[in-house]
Amino acid sequence: MLTLLFITCTIIFWLVFIDRPVAKIKVQEGKIVACKGHIPHGFKKNLIEIGDKETFSGTIKVYMARSDAKLLFTRDIPKPVQQRIRNVFPHQGFKSKGKKRSI
Repeated sequence: MLTLLFITCTIIFWLVFIDRPVAKIKVQEGKIVACKGHIPHGFKKNLIEIGDKETFSGTIKVYMARSDAKLLFTRDIPKPVQQRIRNVFPHQGFKSKGKKRSI
């Protein structure tokens, strides 16, 4: 019984507290250093272009909200650069996999 309780608590902890982004992009001095997950080619190209014009460093994470993607930036990335990245972000490239039904 105690092992079952331990396993249940571990699973709940893993589901609630572990960070699970759909995509993670690490940028350093305007260059993309590391990518995890599916990132559309056009978005990657636009990120490189933004990095050439304004050098910035930080991490960009893409999370799936119910029906669309949500971008999360580290504090190192300036607000104007964040807005430029949001403007070029392809929301059609990150669709949820489930069916959409209205009740």
